[in-house]
Amino acid sequence: MTRQSSPAAAGKVDERFALIGAGPMGLAAAKTLLEQGVDFQGFEIHSDVGGLWDIDGPKSTMYDTAHLISSKRMTEFTDFPMDGDVAEYPSHRELKHYFRSFADHFGLRERYLFNTEVVSAEPLGASGDGWRLVWRDGDGNEHQGVFAGLLIANGTLSEPNMPEFPGAFEGELLHSSRYRNPTVFAGKRVLIIGAGNSGCDIAVDAIHHGASCDLSMRRGYYFVPKYIFGRPADTMGGAIKLPMWLKRRIDGMILKWFAGDPSKYGFPKPDYALYESHPVVNSLILFHAGHGDLTIRPDIERFEGRTVHFKDGSKADYDLVLAATGYKLHYPFVEKGLLNWQGDAPHLFLNCMHPERDDLFVLGMVEASGLGWQGRHEQAEMVARYIAGLRQGTAAAHALKAEKAAGFERATGGMSYIDLPRMAYYVDKATYRKAVTSRTEALKKDAA
Repeated sequence: MTRQSSPAAAGKVDERFALIGAGPMGLAAAKTLLEQGVDFQGFEIHSDVGGLWDIDGPKSTMYDTAHLISSKRMTEFTDFPMDGDVAEYPSHRELKHYFRSFADHFGLRERYLFNTEVVSAEPLGASGDGWRLVWRDGDGNEHQGVFAGLLIANGTLSEPNMPEFPGAFEGELLHSSRYRNPTVFAGKRVLIIGAGNSGCDIAVDAIHHGASCDLSMRRGYYFVPKYIFGRPADTMGGAIKLPMWLKRRIDGMILKWFAGDPSKYGFPKPDYALYESHPVVNSLILFHAGHGDLTIRPDIERFEGRTVHFKDGSKADYDLVLAATGYKLHYPFVEKGLLNWQGDAPHLFLNCMHPERDDLFVLGMVEASGLGWQGRHEQAEMVARYIAGLRQGTAAAHALKAEKAAGFERATGGMSYIDLPRMAYYVDKATYRKAVTSRTEALKKDAA
């Protein structure tokens, strides 16, 4: 392995920003940076764009049967709608094609170094002094350069959160990030740990291909069918802004009409209010539970050989245990302290802006029910306009700089989300989008 220096070698600051990632968020950032005249160099570990939606990518957590849990019209970029022949809930194959077409349409590919892994990123001093990056190309050679700033858009769903349990399991034990094809379940007694969206999707696969399937749950969930009155569920409502107490009452009534009472199939009742955690969007898991194809189990107490003991005193034997227990935020190339990490996530203004630095941004570390890629595009546009505004010396950019330095809270809209790592960067969609777009409009007006 050799180390080489780029033209922006140590001590010589490149005016470009470094952008890490070419998934949906990285592509949105690349597009908006180009529109605002902010030059950048992109880095992508895979050979092409698409991020986790390209199942062949080294960091992809896709599986063969994976589809969007939100409808295409509520998820797509507004200025690049999906073709009419794309399914209402597209597969990962359709989405890989969509992102490659997006990159071609906006001329983004040539701005990236592909098959390139960023090894480290460190600031040379105070904000504005530059960032030294070290990256490794596909041949194993290391390079380094100094850039004006750092934009991190490497995604939130690639680092497995693998739980530990007492004892040892002698069958197959894997995390959902390693799951690719339902043939792995053929003829096996399967236990799925975790009933989030991926866990329920994979449980349906196991029901169809395995000898049996059980689902271990620590807590209850609200289940949303994919279709209501023949339309994608996420396209219903939204025209009128309702207070949360009324929205919960109306939506809860609709869920009872279409999903019934999951507890009659053995699912635990949620111990939190609707929208205080991400709901499960799945039309099949309750169907199979109602047909006796699925057994609901409580949390695990311990493993013993191929036997799993549960906390209610029951036990059962399995050949394969799959942990659909989610992911952790993971930015291995930069020191944790530099990101203003608090608890389970960095504490950043509107989930993306560092309170003290104007050369460091984390893009895409935001989750909200129904936010879609357009909501993330809006975040990217705000950041791109902010960088451009600072360079132009606009009043709106300096006002935003002062605002984020003065202290802030996450844009929860008053919601009390449950205390889980995956909810640590959750926001209220309406509150968040209003906050982002209002600041974008101010930046836009000042620049004009």
